[in-house]
Amino acid sequence: MPSSLLGGDYTIEKDLSRMLDNGIAGKRSDGNERNMKGAAGQYTNASGQGPQTLVVSALYGDARAHLKVLLGLVKHGTYDEKMGRRLAAVTADTAIQTGWYTFDSGTHTEAQHLLLGALRAAHASGDSRLKAAALSFLATHSYSVGDPRDAITAARTARTSISDQDSPALHAMLLTRQARGHARLREDRHALAALDEAEEWRMRGPGEHDPHWLYWINKGEILGQRGSCYLELARPAKAAASFAEARGALNQDDIRTRAQFLSRAATAQMRAGDVDAGCATGQEVLTLVDGIHSARLDEHLHSMLQEARRYNTTAPARSLLERGRTVIKERTTR
Repeated sequence: MPSSLLGGDYTIEKDLSRMLDNGIAGKRSDGNERNMKGAAGQYTNASGQGPQTLVVSALYGDARAHLKVLLGLVKHGTYDEKMGRRLAAVTADTAIQTGWYTFDSGTHTEAQHLLLGALRAAHASGDSRLKAAALSFLATHSYSVGDPRDAITAARTARTSISDQDSPALHAMLLTRQARGHARLREDRHALAALDEAEEWRMRGPGEHDPHWLYWINKGEILGQRGSCYLELARPAKAAASFAEARGALNQDDIRTRAQFLSRAATAQMRAGDVDAGCATGQEVLTLVDGIHSARLDEHLHSMLQEARRYNTTAPARSLLERGRTVIKERTTR
């Protein structure tokens, strides 16, 4: 960045705005959607070794540095209203990414602050899809570590903001967030109704206004979210069945998503009484997580292994626990 930005005003021109639109993770056909593939959790490998190696810390550092530049431009730059909205959109997008990477690293309070900032920037941009994206990640934060009621409110507000757009995939994703909030509150009927509606929206196929970064909304994702809700609702047999069905419909290249869902599937199988199947799935998870660095995924691993401890008199559980201790130790020393 020009040194003049640090000491005073800087006029934002076309070439600079194009550079900002290109962003961190590569070009997209729409600048406002540029980096959301990463923010959606389907990370690419920062070192070029393949999609299974997730270097979240590197992505977090890049996103944070990019966000710092953008905030400097917002504060010190000179721009007209049109360029201001464009700058706000890029800032919102980058703040969402930074917030998600922060959340995924386990720093929950800072992540919430970043996502709330992203929501304000999205509002200033006038792009309702960015507003919905920020609200969707705030919903995930709320049902994971906050008040599940906030997740429901955020998802509903986001859907209202895009009510005039043809965005079935975006509606489907937001409904899964809403369902997770209901499930955490043990509101069975509302959770399952939201999931049914999510599947109805998904079946419509991509809409004209659906963001490109929602490529991962498919049948497997909805089924996996259904399994997660059943697990929260203390219905492990149904959870195991949903995860089993999701398994064949998930994108095989999305290693992190598969590992996350399969860790829950293993927990569900063990809770349903099928210890052998649960431990076999758990062994598969321990293979998948090699090279994937994510605090959220680690939480799922700990839950899976905690469930296995209930059956430590069986050979499959003992084998899973022994290997699990080694894997966890390796992950915590990196």
